[in-house]
Amino acid sequence: MIKSAHLSPTAIAVSLALILLAGCGSKTDEAAAPAAAASAPKAAPGGAVTVVAQAAQKRDFDVNLQSIGTVIPVATVDIKAQTTSVVMAVHVKEGQSVKKGTLLFTLDARPDEANVAKLRAQMAKDEAGLADAQRQLARAKDLVAKGFVSQGASDTNQAQVDGLVATVASDKAALDAAKLSLSYTRVLAPASGRLGAITLAPGTAVQANVTTLVTLTQLDPINVAFSLPQRNLQGLLAGLKAGGAVVSAKLPEDKGALLGKLQFVDNAVDGATGTVKVKARFDNKGDALWPGAFVNVALKAETIKNAVVIPTVAIIQTARGAIVYVNDGGKAASRPVVVVAQEGEESVVTGVKPGDRVVTEGRQNLRPDAAINEREAAPGEKKKEKGAPAAPAQPASAASQVAS
Repeated sequence: MIKSAHLSPTAIAVSLALILLAGCGSKTDEAAAPAAAASAPKAAPGGAVTVVAQAAQKRDFDVNLQSIGTVIPVATVDIKAQTTSVVMAVHVKEGQSVKKGTLLFTLDARPDEANVAKLRAQMAKDEAGLADAQRQLARAKDLVAKGFVSQGASDTNQAQVDGLVATVASDKAALDAAKLSLSYTRVLAPASGRLGAITLAPGTAVQANVTTLVTLTQLDPINVAFSLPQRNLQGLLAGLKAGGAVVSAKLPEDKGALLGKLQFVDNAVDGATGTVKVKARFDNKGDALWPGAFVNVALKAETIKNAVVIPTVAIIQTARGAIVYVNDGGKAASRPVVVVAQEGEESVVTGVKPGDRVVTEGRQNLRPDAAINEREAAPGEKKKEKGAPAAPAQPASAASQVAS
């Protein structure tokens, strides 16, 4: 005998809840499907992909090399005492800008002045003796001519005159040396520039060619040193031979750029980095460039004549190299390209012709032979497109289609 099953009220309630949840889930999935379809990118009518394209241009293109440079002075001089003495006066302040020949320090000159006076007196004495010897020689020659004295007496007077002439010449050389030593007591600026710290005060003893009085740094003109890849060496040498290629230097915090000229290319390539050291010289009357500062350097290396120029944003890097998509009669055509040079938002390439319309927006949705619908870019989209980086590499399948 089979007994009928009786369900408790609790079991009945649980069953009804499960049935209601299942029904809600199916409705949620049905509602989510249209929402997902709405969020997907819409294709243009007829299944075409909407893109923005720009025509490739044929024109001369300046290749500018970019680097980070360091400002270095043309010359830095440690001004040292050239005589052992004592500092009597300091005529400048530390950090002061000075001209060539400006009096910087005065040293104790009394010993040198006394030596100069002594040598002058000695020279005057020897000159008086020479004058007397010359008069004696003249009388001796007269007497020899009259036959009153022998020729030997005249020769003796001649020897005395010759000896005193040499003595006077020696006195003059010694006096010049003493005057030179005296001039060392006045320390003058050897060039125009800016002084460093001054640690000496009046009364400080200094030693010849040992004690540094102050450091002078030449700021105008000034150099900027930087390095460039060795592949640009020939262009650098050509610019140097032509009188110096134009170089611009810009401080990171400033908007304006200073213009200078290429001054120096090193005679060897650094084997560790594969770069060559370069220097450019700039006028620096306003002290805009300061030693030790870092600047952004741009050097015009060469000009490519009749180059094909496209927006850099149009270039797609794939596993098999760079490509661009062009609008070929309403269909996308992939073109392998080789980037010859790049400057900011523009690149020089081979593989496309002047006038080809390369896709700059929407290229990530394209495949070869895909139908495309070109539209004009809105002002906001143009601005965004200029700053956009190149698209990532296409999948391997797309790359194989390009190769085929």
